[in-house]
Amino acid sequence: MSEINLSVYKNTLGIKHKILRILWNFVWIILAKPFPRSVAKSWKLLLLRLFGAKIHKTANVYSSVRIYAPWNLEMHEYSCLAPEVDCYNVDKIVIGANSTISQKSYLCSASHDITKSNNPLITAPIIIKDQVWVGADVFVGMGVVIEQGAVVGATSSVYKNVEPWTVVGGNPAKFIKKRVLDNE
Repeated sequence: MSEINLSVYKNTLGIKHKILRILWNFVWIILAKPFPRSVAKSWKLLLLRLFGAKIHKTANVYSSVRIYAPWNLEMHEYSCLAPEVDCYNVDKIVIGANSTISQKSYLCSASHDITKSNNPLITAPIIIKDQVWVGADVFVGMGVVIEQGAVVGATSSVYKNVEPWTVVGGNPAKFIKKRVLDNE
């Protein structure tokens, strides 16, 4: 087999995208990151909205969260991005109502096509439906849909869709049991 040059990569996102990202990072670091959770919640949500996020007024975004592109973020009622979540939303990421993404989790909506020598960027949205709990330090890959009521156990890696009202865990995440709620 002949030698293939894998060093040829071209960023297709463009200069406008790069400038917006620089501006966004500056604004978040200076005007949001210094404030603790209980202070300036509406201010942080306003900053996200100014950069195109579709975010409900009851959503909660901690100051230590890293958001790649707010214009690709949608958060519904009482959804939460907990401390140190990395929201790498090159493509759309939607977080449903009453869903929590726990601390240090990584939502990754992009990768590279390793079958091509120039490793072009590929993206797919991540959809997290209502009443989902993503445990601490979880990786959620591009194109994944986590259905309503599902729970993803801490330190799991999710590469495939998660069925509704199930509990999954591990690397890769696998079915553990059905999630049944007690009405107490």
